[in-house]
Amino acid sequence: MVMSATGEVTDHRSRGRRIILWRHGQTLWNVERRFQGTTDVELTETGIAQARRAARLLASLRPDAIISSDLRRAAHTAAELAALTGLDVTHDEALRETYAGVWQGLTHEEIIARHGEEYTAWKRGEAVRRGGGELETEVADRAAPVVLRHAEKLPEDGTLVVVSHGGTIRTTIGRLLGLDARHWESLGGLSNCCWSVLGEGARGWRLLEHNAGTLPEPVLGDDD
Repeated sequence: MVMSATGEVTDHRSRGRRIILWRHGQTLWNVERRFQGTTDVELTETGIAQARRAARLLASLRPDAIISSDLRRAAHTAAELAALTGLDVTHDEALRETYAGVWQGLTHEEIIARHGEEYTAWKRGEAVRRGGGELETEVADRAAPVVLRHAEKLPEDGTLVVVSHGGTIRTTIGRLLGLDARHWESLGGLSNCCWSVLGEGARGWRLLEHNAGTLPEPVLGDDD
């Protein structure tokens, strides 16, 4: 800690790079509990309001770069932050949600009724192509390298905002933390327009915040 000439206490220690993984705002299919997957569903008015509120908070963190899924619900969420920061958004289809084949468009109840065994196996942590679509590890294979590539371009204490989807964010976090794929589900989901924060540590990436809707606070004395 160092005290400046004005008496303000500052901390000059490097905090390392940060990755903020931000889920898109609400859509009608979210409200109806329909599996969206790669279906290009638009934000609701509530979703737009969520994105604007969250963008005001995240803009105060002064991000250095924004990348986003090219699906409209994510791209429009990212646009709210871009409007406040003046940053360009890099869109990448590799950040899209999990493709889930015939599950897409079905409600939660319909999936259980029609594909109950497949659903149960997935919840047990088995490698399942839900609806004949992608494995979670395949989603991580396409999304995590994109996130890392952009993170590597950051300045020493830079911040990258990744605007994506709940499933893709969970699998990406699991991959970056080095967790076994069977345990990715234990991370839990993200609410609409909430985010998780990864920080760069001496032994790799660490999960600093999860499913946050307020600004991240430093953890002090967590080993005490």
